[in-house]
Amino acid sequence: MSPYEQLLHLAFATPAEAAQYLTPTARGAHDQFRSAAPPDQSFRFEQLRLGLAMSLLKLLADLGDHEESRRALAVLHRALEQSRSPQDIDRIIGREAQLFDQLYDNLYVNEQGEELLNLFGRTLDADTPHLLAEIAREGMDLARNLDFEADADDE
Repeated sequence: MSPYEQLLHLAFATPAEAAQYLTPTARGAHDQFRSAAPPDQSFRFEQLRLGLAMSLLKLLADLGDHEESRRALAVLHRALEQSRSPQDIDRIIGREAQLFDQLYDNLYVNEQGEELLNLFGRTLDADTPHLLAEIAREGMDLARNLDFEADADDE
């Protein structure tokens, strides 16, 4: 299992979450990208990026019971499932752009939450499969060590 797939399973660990978010599209994004013909690679790369970003936002939402993260996660999930091109992804996410800005506004998180937000930002900026794989590995390592019981006021 790739780091991407492992991170998906760590983020969406309950049966209900897995049923909702670990769709064939989400689970298969890594393999679909690897086997994509050149004309389809940019779309498959964006799907891979969406799956990774979803995982990171899910962890952030669970870490701080953060409603904006849950709403942004829903937008990313919709973009992953409904899009058929990079333009579709941009259109779906663009309609909710202010929501992604709110992720960073008035958000108080602990150190682990800040690390997740940093990885999320790096995911949005990544422009190569190598960078996404590196972020997935870092996210997987972080996910395994998250303290969901820690109070956000403790730093």
